[in-house]
Amino acid sequence: MSDQRSNTTFSTKAIATIGMMSAIAFVAKLVSNVLPQVAGFLSFDLKDVVIVIAGFVSGPLTAAVITVIVSFVEMLTISSTGIIGFVMNVIQSCSFACVAAAFYQKNRKMKGAVIGLVAGVLTATAVMILWNWLITPLYMGVPRAVVVKMLVPTFLPFNLVKGGINATLAMLLYKPVVNALRRANLVPPSSSGTGQKRTGVVIASLVLLASFVLLALVLTGTI
Repeated sequence: MSDQRSNTTFSTKAIATIGMMSAIAFVAKLVSNVLPQVAGFLSFDLKDVVIVIAGFVSGPLTAAVITVIVSFVEMLTISSTGIIGFVMNVIQSCSFACVAAAFYQKNRKMKGAVIGLVAGVLTATAVMILWNWLITPLYMGVPRAVVVKMLVPTFLPFNLVKGGINATLAMLLYKPVVNALRRANLVPPSSSGTGQKRTGVVIASLVLLASFVLLALVLTGTI
């Protein structure tokens, strides 16, 4: 049983971690704004990389809290989509990051991380197909039939590629971010090493990232 002092320390560290990761996630969103769009309004969003890493570190609830904070700040500052954009951002990020973090919580190994990220990508893709069918006609001011025709050729590949990019970036950046948090004494030290397994993960992630970026360039009409 932990005493009251340890609970207070944990709460303080959790708040500090949430604040730091929220700030980094917002910066990632600002960087995302310079990326090309798909169909004139679908944007790649790198903040999910930060959110899912935070979820791996502290659990799906932390990922959800950061999602709401960053999406709300985004709505008040740089977004022109108002409450609709806020709702869609929260749904999308939570369906990816919270699902991935929940799987990882059950198996805190490389296998658990991979399964979680794949599950998160597939869940977010399916969820956003539903919500784009429901909300996008209101946002675009077009009949629902127009959006239905876009679901498979546009929304499906976009969300798969977007999720793939975020998942592979999370695999690449997780270890450096966690090491930085350990140096800041925000997460406990780990006894596990790096070695060949980590090298293999980096190589595989780089190959996947290059493939997803190439697909993103095709989707945006860049190549």
